[in-house]
Amino acid sequence: MDIIGNGVDIIKNSRIKKSLKIKGFLNRIFTKKEIKNGKKFNNKINFYAKRFAAKEAFVKAIGSGFRSDINFIDIEINNYKNGKPYILLSKKLKNFLKKRFKFQKYKIFLSLSDEKDYSIAFVVINKKI
Repeated sequence: MDIIGNGVDIIKNSRIKKSLKIKGFLNRIFTKKEIKNGKKFNNKINFYAKRFAAKEAFVKAIGSGFRSDINFIDIEINNYKNGKPYILLSKKLKNFLKKRFKFQKYKIFLSLSDEKDYSIAFVVINKKI
């Protein structure tokens, strides 16, 4: 597999703590499923901070940032039963990638980590051969 992009983002958790107090922030940045999953965690700040960082890392990996009509809710961060995180993309974003990279088969790798003050995400996108 060829690497077509990688991205990393780190965020200070206190920034998300402040943002969670802003009306509409959750619904603008996170999908309904992410919000539902977030209710299960005691440490909601780190939960949301890691997902915020993952979305930022992903748009860095594709080289677009949040432009070209790409929104935070076009990217959903979930976990497999074993805890491993993965990324789901909206149909709109899948079409964007198809046009941008001229192929449809790719694999997205995601790593998340956090500690008291910071959360970090790393994304690698590989072209499937």
